[in-house]
Amino acid sequence: MPQDTPPAPPAESPITSLDDPRVISILSTEHWSLLSSRSLAYNEAFTRGGMFLTFLSMSFVALALLAQGMSFGQHFLTIAAIVLAFDFVIGLATYGRISGANVDDLRAVHGMARIRHGYTQIAPIVTPYFTTPVHDDVASVIAAYGSPASSGPGLVLYGLTTSGGMIGLIVSMVGGVLIGVLSLIVGVAAGWAVWIGLAGAVVVFGIVVFATMGTVPRHQASLGVRFPAPEVPPVADQAEPSA
Repeated sequence: MPQDTPPAPPAESPITSLDDPRVISILSTEHWSLLSSRSLAYNEAFTRGGMFLTFLSMSFVALALLAQGMSFGQHFLTIAAIVLAFDFVIGLATYGRISGANVDDLRAVHGMARIRHGYTQIAPIVTPYFTTPVHDDVASVIAAYGSPASSGPGLVLYGLTTSGGMIGLIVSMVGGVLIGVLSLIVGVAAGWAVWIGLAGAVVVFGIVVFATMGTVPRHQASLGVRFPAPEVPPVADQAEPSA
């Protein structure tokens, strides 16, 4: 006589409260996944930046060796312009990818801020021990990067110290040198070509900054804000005691 099939184990009930112990396991898994994504974004940004700098260095070494075998005439300037054009295009592509990696990193930081907010709801006692954001509004997420909260020269200088800002500055300089070399090819005097190259570098840098300006707020807005930081009411000035 065939044995009876054992009954299937009862399905676990769906999670309906943060008090369920399975919530911590789910949030922790997502937290580690976001940490891995952020690590990949950092590694790609550093690798792409290093590849561009290596290619740029090799290009200038090749031009220096080439200059020893031929005079600084139109032929050398033409070859230099072609090499610099390649460097400029690769630099723009590198800067664009680093900017994309920064967006990926922002998405990960945004997600981890939401998860930490869940931790604080599950165990409010741990809130004072977090040094990273527990809210997902723009100001809270940006604070995780240590950047100045206000706009101005301080924010611009901070941007130049980042990997993306450094690559953008180098690309602008390469663009300025390319414009200067093209000026020499068309017959502009050397003195004027230097100033034209400097002006071109400034214009390229302005275009790069304008193209990436506001990237963080735009992508932050697309992610949405579910747990904004509470507004701190301004402290009223205390009236001076009358004499």
